[in-house]
Amino acid sequence: MSLKNSNVTSDYIEWNLMLSLVRKLYRDREYRLSLLIGCGSFFGLRISDLLTLTWSMLLDNDKFMLIEKKTGKRREIKINSDFQKHIKECYKALSITNRGEKCFLSRKKTVYSTQRINVLLKEIKSKYGLKVEHFSTHSMRKTFGRKVVEAAGENSEFALIKLSELFNHSDIMTTRRYLGLRTEELLETYDMLSF
Repeated sequence: MSLKNSNVTSDYIEWNLMLSLVRKLYRDREYRLSLLIGCGSFFGLRISDLLTLTWSMLLDNDKFMLIEKKTGKRREIKINSDFQKHIKECYKALSITNRGEKCFLSRKKTVYSTQRINVLLKEIKSKYGLKVEHFSTHSMRKTFGRKVVEAAGENSEFALIKLSELFNHSDIMTTRRYLGLRTEELLETYDMLSF
């Protein structure tokens, strides 16, 4: 919860930095956190939907379907084949025996709360020296969005249309603002001036 009259928003992390973080967390035996950040960044889901994922959803096929908690809409997610290898490695490292088990369980065998995950992300930011101002559960969804736009290159407008639909935004201006693109574009205006 943010303070009254404050403007706190989550920031995305650069794609290669996210990949490096996922690998470092895995190396440091933080398998569930490695998987959480990977899933959030590869699927673009809200944390409420990430926390519903089971091992079966991630391992039994190359895609899965869920009903988004916030919108009640059906969403189909395709799993990147390289990332699915990481999912399998985490599954094996955690010695999971029940594929119906939720992926993001605490040591107490309860699904993490969003608040607890935000605390863990702050610790990760500090421990791994992440250069991101506001790192929270929403950062992963924004990382996904930014990567889609960047990867599209000259077709970034088309990518924004697709993201707007994936994110269930009312229009692409909402998606631009959400990803921080609008602010960047406006601030570039100042760089056009010379002295």
